[in-house]
Amino acid sequence: MARVKGAMMTRKRRKSMLKAAKGYWGAKSKHFKMAKEAVMKSGNYAFAGRKMKKRDFRSLWITRISAQAKVNGMNYSTFMHGLKKAGINLNRKMLAELAVSDKEAFAALCAQAKAAL
Repeated sequence: MARVKGAMMTRKRRKSMLKAAKGYWGAKSKHFKMAKEAVMKSGNYAFAGRKMKKRDFRSLWITRISAQAKVNGMNYSTFMHGLKKAGINLNRKMLAELAVSDKEAFAALCAQAKAAL
């Protein structure tokens, strides 16, 4: 049986790694070993970043809801508790959107939450 040499697959693997490292500064975009390390590290950052994005947005929504609830004479926790007691199932994303864009509707929700307590 003939011997199989690995030059083609090695070149393909290195080419794809260098393509992924395109735009990196200095040797990280030119040398395979450094590019491989940089791409692996950036992949870890991207994975963690996708999780952090969810946390960051949730905290932003809570801040917006809290600010608008304070304007209507409630704090965040009592507002959310009142909504739950009133049977209003709106997620924080939509509540934050109402707090920013439609203050009258949010005030009506606050009134319903107060009535439910």
